[in-house]
Amino acid sequence: MRRIKVWDLPVRLFHWAIVVLIFCSWATQEWNHMEWHVRSGYAILTLLLFRIVWGFVGSDTARFARFLRSPAAALRHLARIRRPEADREIGHNAAGGWMVLLMLVLIGVQAGTGLFANDDANTEGPLMHLVGKDQSDWLSHIHSLNFNLIEAVIVLHVVAIAVYAVLKRQNLVRPMLTGTKLMPADAAAPRLVRPIWAVVALAVAAGAVAWLVRL
Repeated sequence: MRRIKVWDLPVRLFHWAIVVLIFCSWATQEWNHMEWHVRSGYAILTLLLFRIVWGFVGSDTARFARFLRSPAAALRHLARIRRPEADREIGHNAAGGWMVLLMLVLIGVQAGTGLFANDDANTEGPLMHLVGKDQSDWLSHIHSLNFNLIEAVIVLHVVAIAVYAVLKRQNLVRPMLTGTKLMPADAAAPRLVRPIWAVVALAVAAGAVAWLVRL
């Protein structure tokens, strides 16, 4: 067994930044700090665009083509959930890949509807004027309902981590903190892209969001 680098720094920073920002979005809405709620939404949209780009040009374990497998493969993986076994997955397992895609889609819906939403008070999304009040109200309703789905998926994600720890004796959190996994000596290390390209992708994403909100 040897330790190999499986998660690059950009993916790990994205993961934990999204955790913090989703909490901030919830807290600022609950405590009626809507200016900061909007800013948190812009940051989430920027990171989401970055992650989409990185999913095509980033490190092997970040690429959608690498971790998205067939639904049948995900079901076969889940069928072995009670079986303790060494973690031999270089990146996301077959079921985890679909969990990642689901979360990205829900975050995309949340950020997208937020651009057109309003709170019937002093806060309006920067693109509300493109759709009008009635459609904005409908999108605001979707924005609210979708966050309930995000909360449900977060709970499911945490439960899955606990299940893997208890039943399969696999720690899924540590690799996302350290970037490394203890793998069989013959495991092939993934190709990791230089972080400077992540900085470029993030700058492009930030520029796109800045242009969008100034339409």
